[in-house]
Amino acid sequence: MNSTIRILVVDDSPFMRKSLQKMLEEAPDLRVVATARDGIDALEKIQEHKPDIVTLDIEMPRMDGLTCLKKIMADHPMPVLMVSSLTQEGAQATLDALSIGALDFIPKESSFASMSILQIQQDLQEKVRRLATSPRFHRPGAHPHVPHPAPSAPAHPPAFPSLSTPAAKPAPRAPAPVGGTLAGSPQAELLVLGSSTGGPKALQDILPALPANLPVPCLIVQHMPSTFTKPFADRLDGLCKVHVKEAEQGEPLKAGTVYIAPGGIHMTYGPRGPKGCIELSTEPVSSLHRPSVDVLFLSVAELFQGPTFAAILTGMGADGAKGMEQLKRKGAHTLAESEESCVVYGMPRAAVERGCVDLVAPLPDIPGHIRRHFRI
Repeated sequence: MNSTIRILVVDDSPFMRKSLQKMLEEAPDLRVVATARDGIDALEKIQEHKPDIVTLDIEMPRMDGLTCLKKIMADHPMPVLMVSSLTQEGAQATLDALSIGALDFIPKESSFASMSILQIQQDLQEKVRRLATSPRFHRPGAHPHVPHPAPSAPAHPPAFPSLSTPAAKPAPRAPAPVGGTLAGSPQAELLVLGSSTGGPKALQDILPALPANLPVPCLIVQHMPSTFTKPFADRLDGLCKVHVKEAEQGEPLKAGTVYIAPGGIHMTYGPRGPKGCIELSTEPVSSLHRPSVDVLFLSVAELFQGPTFAAILTGMGADGAKGMEQLKRKGAHTLAESEESCVVYGMPRAAVERGCVDLVAPLPDIPGHIRRHFRI
């Protein structure tokens, strides 16, 4: 059985091609089978080498990354990881790429030659592993030739006990029901969603399907850099009947409004005002993610007095599972995206294994479950 992930690296910079290749090939299960200097070169190398995954730069001569991505998705659909600048222009182009079919992105820092290259190496390797075996391109239950190695522990495990990674994984419980419907009563007074890898496209599928008369506020944590969250919220706002915005400190929650957590800071529920308010904080600094789904969900479990509808969508890792467990103990309606539609079935799986999920549903069915629960 072939256990090596075959990668094509596409970038117009010889330094970047060599840097990415070196970072990737320091892992024994990753091999760069070819590099390409632009989109035209990339399409030829895909035909020749048939890689498992492509890392793709956006700005390149002759054929840029977005044009190349469209051709890949039309002719050779496969996992693609974008290498993106963190500028506003880079954010817009990356969001375009995720809409076209790229599964995720890694930041292309201006200081890529220095420490940042070491800081993102582990993230790059893990994303390549997970995306190369994404259910989006492999049937759940099938066994693609790439194994799932156990994720390595963080170099500095977080000290905050309620958010740190548990030493032992909870024993799997009975699987959550699939194909049913969520209880309509008591009707939730708050909607909370968490997502990571694959989340931007999932949210772009869910939120435009919600009507303007959504009777509750919606709080969303999507793992994303700080320069990406406002353009992402603005893009969704242009697609949706509900109002979508980047959350701001202290603002009162309103029904029919979706609040996207800003990158780099935690968003929590605050009990002030008729429906509550947004609270933003860097605490806990020990959280593995900022913003964190767990931090949001745990704050809602602790401070929100009414019933809640909580959903965990596609994403790597386990962020949100502990918070959903606490919400379930408070009587929340809980939903997780099913493996068949996830880009990475990590966060939903972690919640299902904790036994705190009422219903597992594929992405196309999730808007209907939300509408039926809220009778809209």
